[in-house]
Amino acid sequence: MIKVGIVGATGYTGVELARLLSGHPEAEIKVLSSRSYVGKRYAEVYPHSLPVGGLELVDDNPENFSGVDQVILALPHGLAGALAGKLMQMGKRVIDLGADFRLTEPAVYEEWYQLPAPENLDRAVYGLPELKRELIMSANLIANPGCYPTASILGLAPALKAGMIETGSIIIDAKSGVSGGGRGLSLGFHFTEVNENFKAYNVGKHRHTPEIEQELSRLAGEEITVSFTPHLVPMSRGILATIYGRLQPGWDEGKVRQAYEEFYAGEQFVTLLPAGVLPQTKWVYGSNHCMVSLVVDGRTGRLVVLSVIDNLVKGAAGQAVQNMNLLWGLPEGMGLGMVPLMP
Repeated sequence: MIKVGIVGATGYTGVELARLLSGHPEAEIKVLSSRSYVGKRYAEVYPHSLPVGGLELVDDNPENFSGVDQVILALPHGLAGALAGKLMQMGKRVIDLGADFRLTEPAVYEEWYQLPAPENLDRAVYGLPELKRELIMSANLIANPGCYPTASILGLAPALKAGMIETGSIIIDAKSGVSGGGRGLSLGFHFTEVNENFKAYNVGKHRHTPEIEQELSRLAGEEITVSFTPHLVPMSRGILATIYGRLQPGWDEGKVRQAYEEFYAGEQFVTLLPAGVLPQTKWVYGSNHCMVSLVVDGRTGRLVVLSVIDNLVKGAAGQAVQNMNLLWGLPEGMGLGMVPLMP
């Protein structure tokens, strides 16, 4: 039985981790920490959290995690770096759901986050299991991908690996539910600001952009620059990424579909939908699945890829559990067999 501690357990990704791990047959949550609710029982913050509701929330002192094997950090960027280092010195395996270890180049991290790059950056493995499975298995520090990058990279990976699209033509138009902004108070996420509204934000400067470009560049074997525009949709969960790229000569719909089918053959959490079926966020709600659809637009010569995930599950907590399973030699899908919720 893996003994698990969750740092930042009262945020949306933290409570999603608690939900998933409470039903995991080989994991036991031993420690939950919070910076805002130290000393309270978890059920006082989240009354629905019956399996672990009796645990008392502690602070982030590494000594509080001395009795666990696996620590999962669900903290805002800039807060995980030093803590992760101390935990690894204690012999703990660490999965970070924040952005501190996702970028491999310190200068790029400092440019986009205006913070000094954390130590141990070179020890982190980017935790997208469909692309990094072997590396994840032997790592001690996992950088869990962001939600937008997960949807975008999974949508584009087969296309770039096969060289089917012009690398300078990629546009990613993505929409997210409000939970992607976290649980903290912010005017832009108040009900009256979000309800019956739809808006773009951080156009051309969203911090997930370099993460997307880094991983796509690795797949393509060349430097990739993308146009990425995120939007906020008045729903709780979900991401829909609509991705455009100009097809190289010689690629038709049959060849495109074959390349995607071969790339994702055997993957239990990525589903390539039949031709003509376009994914909806509700189809993955509450699950660790990514659904992908392909449209070849013959009129414009573009490939249009649509990719949907639940931002709190495959985009965060579920992917962390998937990574944890790989770290500990467990079946990758253990504890993640839930069917999407409907309605």
